Amino acid sequence: MSNNKIGLNITSETAGLNAVILHTPGKEVENMTPANAHKALYSDILSLGIAVQEYRQLSGVLSKVADTYEVSDLLRSVLDNPIGKDWLIGEVCNTESAMDLAKELSDLPSDVLARYLIEGMPLKYSSLTAFLSGEKFALSPLYNFYFTRDSAVVIGGNAVICKMANKVRDRESIIMKAIYTYSGLFGCNVIEPGKDARYGSRVKIEGGDVLVARNDLLIIGNGLRTSTEGIDALIAGLSTSTSLSTFGRDGSFDVLVQQLPSSPESFIHLDMVFTLLGNGKCMVYKPLIMEPGIYRTIRMHVENGNVTEIVPEHNLLSALAKVGMELEPIICGGTENAWTQDREQWHSGANFFAFAPGKVIGYRRNEATIAELAKNGFEPVRAWDILDGVRSLDDMGDCVVTIEGSELPRGGGGGRCMTQPVSRA
Repeated sequence: MSNNKIGLNITSETAGLNAVILHTPGKEVENMTPANAHKALYSDILSLGIAVQEYRQLSGVLSKVADTYEVSDLLRSVLDNPIGKDWLIGEVCNTESAMDLAKELSDLPSDVLARYLIEGMPLKYSSLTAFLSGEKFALSPLYNFYFTRDSAVVIGGNAVICKMANKVRDRESIIMKAIYTYSGLFGCNVIEPGKDARYGSRVKIEGGDVLVARNDLLIIGNGLRTSTEGIDALIAGLSTSTSLSTFGRDGSFDVLVQQLPSSPESFIHLDMVFTLLGNGKCMVYKPLIMEPGIYRTIRMHVENGNVTEIVPEHNLLSALAKVGMELEPIICGGTENAWTQDREQWHSGANFFAFAPGKVIGYRRNEATIAELAKNGFEPVRAWDILDGVRSLDDMGDCVVTIEGSELPRGGGGGRCMTQPVSRA
């Protein structure tokens, strides 16, 4: 981890990556059982050893092109700051109705407390109620935290702290706010849509639904994890802070909203059906993004804090063309078989992370999608070949780096889901 303080700067989905926040899966994953998997928002349990090996391919490749920051390291920096430690403990205990734990947590050293906040704090059976509760943890593990995309998103120079749709993930956002505010490593303005009193508890917004397409353009999914109120609150927050960031031209910007189905669960975020690849290309799940359906696309223009235009569009690609971003779609699952499109979308076949224009990373298991990328000029290269020095990214043009993916996809996300960029070129 670099010790240099950095300023946030994200005005593109595909510009060269400078810095990114990651979280290598840890024992929190092993603390999940078949009995609590559904409560943890999983449909299956993971093998930690295999998941870590797969994740190291992602983090290893990204560390060759950018500074990578691990959540656990950043969290310990927060906890080494007495003000940050007090704030974080207070927020966690208040949010999780666990004020009785505050004193015990305060007495813990930073490394132990950081571990408990992520992996879970064991419950002490000091009462009959605790013994018969059926619970193992006083503070639940953060099973989903390796999907760092969801808890916060950087827009321009703003750190947007997301309001998670499921309470089991609230602590992830609290930790990210603490990191951006108290770790001492980031210079930024913090926006919290969930604090907008006009919308209250109706605000839901997660980073997987927010794509920063340009320095004056957002693409946002509206579905199970991001509500219309969440989008309105985000727009309001950005409108009052654009003077402090590199996002928004003279206080104006556009927002394209794509409605999403409520099922199946693989459609939870926009980036599961649409991601930008750079060099004028995008990855799409064709049935939702390109074919007629009941899920609408809406274009909004914001000027000096006011929505001055809001109109329906034919689809997302045509809406992007209207705001000056014409893209060539590449089909998730290939063009041959709708069943293959469905199968590969299910395992994050559309969820690619661009670490430079035309250089993306995703799961090797989605063979038809990788083949379709190859047809469109993206050279497939295995992550291990990059890590072992067999191939160099510096010598490659457009490419798709493939990582193994037998365990990580079980959590419901891919390359973009597992990254939280904080600075791009």
